[in-house]
Amino acid sequence: MELSDIDLNLLVLFQQLMVERRVSKVAENMGLTQPAVSNALAKMRRIFGDELFVRTPSGMVPTSFAEQLGEPVGYALGMIHSSLNQGTQFEPASLKRTVTIGMTDIGEIVFLPALIERLGREAPGVVLNTVRNTAVNLRDDMEAGKVDLAIGLLPQLKAGFFQRRLFRQRYVCLFRRGHALDRPRLTLADYKTAEHLVIVSAGTGHGKVDELIQKAGIERVVRLTVPHFVSVGHILQRSALVATVPERLAQTLTDPFGLTLRTHPVKLPDVPINVFWHARVHRTPVNQWLRGMVFELFGADTTRESAAA
Repeated sequence: MELSDIDLNLLVLFQQLMVERRVSKVAENMGLTQPAVSNALAKMRRIFGDELFVRTPSGMVPTSFAEQLGEPVGYALGMIHSSLNQGTQFEPASLKRTVTIGMTDIGEIVFLPALIERLGREAPGVVLNTVRNTAVNLRDDMEAGKVDLAIGLLPQLKAGFFQRRLFRQRYVCLFRRGHALDRPRLTLADYKTAEHLVIVSAGTGHGKVDELIQKAGIERVVRLTVPHFVSVGHILQRSALVATVPERLAQTLTDPFGLTLRTHPVKLPDVPINVFWHARVHRTPVNQWLRGMVFELFGADTTRESAAA
């Protein structure tokens, strides 16, 4: 097959179908009628000799061949778009679109207040949407352009992705002010005798911390377990429990909930928090601007961006 056999508009339509999975939505996005989209899809099927998309009750599902085409086509279109717009002045103030960032519930607490404040000043026409990093389809959604960035410890994002270190995060002990352990130094003996709140945040890197504590042979008196970090401040404020949490989260909770943090008595490794983005949007002005804002607001590491490996 020669490149001249393919109309670039067909590839744009193909990419739209990969993202939207509905003919009606693609027609709306591209300013076409639904029959025109169906005719274009029929033409692509003849060219590639493959069904490409199969109609199901939940939408148009790509075939395995279409899945193989999805990433390189998306990357190529992104590069073409970037090249054509190199001389265009990017103005966030005039931008009107939704940007989506994958993050954990900790990320929502730590990042969103400053992000939404900055967007309100710099890009008031932008709507910020967040999705959970634990979603099984995060990689696919980033490849398809549905998610612009992801922040966290995400070993599943390797081939086809770029990453840059945002900061390294240590874990601390958090409890209410006036607690029996509210002294300058928290000892290991104190930690063992305290009653604990344990956060079982499935699908994130935080579970590694509990594994390391167990491997160290430290038995905690666990009084409560919860599946997320959102309720931690409320619980600690009204109990004598102790929680092991990331330091940046602890810093946001101390004043609002009357809590205090202490250096953890167990030697725990710092956890790297990275920003990830797909190669197809590496050079797009919107993504460059968005990740630049994240680095400026929260970055504490000068590590240069690199391909995820």
